[in-house]
This record gives sequence, structure tokens and C-alpha cells, in this order.
Amino acid sequence: MPPKVVLVTGVSRHLGGRVAARLAADPRIERVIGVDTAPPTGDVADIIGRTEFVRADIRNPLIAKVIATAGVDTVVHMNVVATPFGAGGRSSMKEFNVIGTMQMLAACQKAPTVSKLVVRSTTAVYGSSPRDPAMFTEDIDAKGPPRGGYAKDAVEVEGYVRGFARRRPDVTVTMLRFANFLSPRIETPLTRYFEMAMMPTVLGFDPRLQFLHVQDGLDVLQQASLEDHHGTFNVAGRGVLLLSQAIRRAGRVGVPVPQAAIGPLGALIRAAGASDFSPEQLNFLAHGRVVDIGKLERTFGWTPHYSTVEAFDDFVRGRNLSSVLSPENVKLAEQAVLARMTGRRSDD
Repeated sequence: MPPKVVLVTGVSRHLGGRVAARLAADPRIERVIGVDTAPPTGDVADIIGRTEFVRADIRNPLIAKVIATAGVDTVVHMNVVATPFGAGGRSSMKEFNVIGTMQMLAACQKAPTVSKLVVRSTTAVYGSSPRDPAMFTEDIDAKGPPRGGYAKDAVEVEGYVRGFARRRPDVTVTMLRFANFLSPRIETPLTRYFEMAMMPTVLGFDPRLQFLHVQDGLDVLQQASLEDHHGTFNVAGRGVLLLSQAIRRAGRVGVPVPQAAIGPLGALIRAAGASDFSPEQLNFLAHGRVVDIGKLERTFGWTPHYSTVEAFDDFVRGRNLSSVLSPENVKLAEQAVLARMTGRRSDD
């Protein structure tokens, strides 16, 4: 049975706003309440429809009042911040992710009306290491547990969510571990990495990568909000891409860097504009990560519309990425070099 009153956290962000928009478009849902520290702007503000925005910080216990007053029966927790840049620094990021989740769960625990909780998590909880299995299923633990950043926050968040599920067995708890989102309209350290003309890679490694198109991710979030599916589920596109294949498909040039220089590699990426790249993300670019989505397909009766390759190609097309070695770019480079040489001669 569809929910009556849904609360979506992180509604001012790209994914949170679009989840709220989809739920608000469903006439079976009486109210959709969007919560964030700042009101939606731009295209997010345009699409959320009848969503009722409430300015509230989930790190504050007052979130309990919002849930209780509205009689919320379904909470979709999207306010898990993936990058410190967007959160105002690593400390603020951890507060949003861990402290915010704790306060939100405490509010849900006190609210007798809450019967469903959907939580956005990440496949980064599996880490990335040379000892990883070919594919992670939901019951396999990380071989190299995350030691910091978003991935470590997600591990802690999942721990608190499991504790909540034990304390409130009457609540349907759906934990969704998403692979890296790709879409022409979202901005992440990984999308900025693939836009670099010269992409640093780890010498001797060609990791298997798995991506998820944002539309498929929204489909799963919407279905999880409308139906009762208790448990933890991997969410990703089918198939994999080797990093070398992705670089070629994007028309970029890979620049191998020795593994011992992984720290400077991160500095190179940050200097190029992907300032939020963490050591965990760099390990991902060395060892990769692939998850099995069989449990999701069997339980939800759902299959992704976009494979990993299709999601990546849609991103490349949407960002209008052209080969850096195209005849046009080579000609421009030659002209620039010639102009520089000509200028030096005239100075003599």
C-alpha cells in the first residue's frame, strides 16, 4: 500500500529533489515534505511540484517535531553527503552524515506513525583492495574496510540503521547501496575526473568499474518508497568497464603514475579541479569494485534500463566530450605551438 505522508531529507540536492518530485507526482500520496538546511534553487525548485519545503537541520533534535507533527509514515533519507567540498569541509560532512543520521533515526524511533525507512548508502562500504572478490554480494564484508571520508561515514550510517531496525522491527527498513552515479547533469569528483584531458591512472592497474545511471537510481528509490522491501540491496548497472576502456570512450588520454605516487596522484587530480578526491576514491581507481544486483532484481522485480557502458556513454554524450586527439584539437595545438614559436622569434 502506498504511503500517505512522506518525508524526504536532502531535498535541495539533485537526487533528493528528484525523488521528492517523483513522489509528489503520485496522487496516491497525500503529502510530500522536503527537508533541508536551505530551500531548493534552480531546476530543483522548478520540479518538486507540491512538495512542502521545511527548513530544518537533521542534526538538530527538532527534526523529531517535524516528523511527529506531520504524522510521517515514510522517511526517505537522502541527506548523506558524498563530498566535503559540498558540505563545507570534512568535519561538517561527517556531522551531516553521521550525527544527522543519528538524530533522524532517534526521531523515527520515537514516532509511532513511521512504518518505513529508505536509506541511501553506497557500494563504497565494500572498499577497494586487491583481495576483493570478483563481485560483492550484500552478505560479503569489505576486504579492505574504508578508513576515512564518505565511505567510512556510510559504514557508520549503516551500523546505526541496523541498530534502528533491531529496535523498531515493525518498520520496513530498505538500505540501498548505490554504485557511482553517472549523468550529464550531476557533478561529482568522478565526473570531473573523466572530463580531464589527461587522466592520471595507477601504473600497472586497469580496474573494473561499475556505474549507475541516475534515472535507474531514481526508479529504485521511488519503488522502495512505494513498496515494502526490507533489507540491504546493491544497485548498479549491469556489466563493467575497464578504466582503460572508459578513458578511450571519453576520448581522454591516460597518464600512468607509479603506485607509490598515489598521494601525488591525488594532488594532481585536486589541482585539476576534482578537489574532493579521497584516498578511498584513488584506491577505487586502482582496484575498482563490482557488485552483484541479483537480490535487487529478484526482490524488486526490476532490471536497470542502462548498463554500465550505456550509462557511461550517455554521460559522455551529455557532457559533449570530444576526443582530445581529434584532428580539430591536434590542429589547435599545432597552431598554439606555432604562434608561441613565432612570438619568440619576433621578440628576438
